Amino acid sequence: MGDQTEKKTFPCPVCLKVFSFSPRLTIHMRIHTGEKPFQCLTCFKLFRQNSTLTKHKKIHTGEKPYECTVCFKHFKETDHLMTHMRIHTGEKPHQCSMCPKNFILKSALIRHMRVHTGEKPFECTVCPNRFKDKSALVTHMRVHTGEKPFQCTICPKDFTVKSALVTHMRV
Repeated sequence: MGDQTEKKTFPCPVCLKVFSFSPRLTIHMRIHTGEKPFQCLTCFKLFRQNSTLTKHKKIHTGEKPYECTVCFKHFKETDHLMTHMRIHTGEKPHQCSMCPKNFILKSALIRHMRVHTGEKPFECTVCPNRFKDKSALVTHMRVHTGEKPFQCTICPKDFTVKSALVTHMRV
């Protein structure tokens, strides 16, 4: 049986996840050790993998090499382009298990599920109020800070939420 080749495996000694290549195990081990040997020379952020650093560098260069062939919008990463393409194809692969709604993004499904579960994971640090999404918490915090970032261009009034400014502008 000399023509059969035995496949080598490399198990992680910490979590027992198995890898077929030793370099993959080496990279994986950095999760457990916290080692981040690759550093961005612009902002000094550290990364476990060189490929992640390479992607990160595009933040500083503004490089967006991936173009949508339908609307010509540009993206930094191929997976962002692929997700964007769903807008044009109508594909919504993330289906709610509790109602017939489907979503382009998994994050949108996760946010939607809070409608069914009633979960409010975003907690105000000043009062006991909780919110389903971070943007609602950010808006709520203006009650405590007094921040009114939406200014009328005609009069000196300012508002905590954009919708209040829009309503004001109609009057």
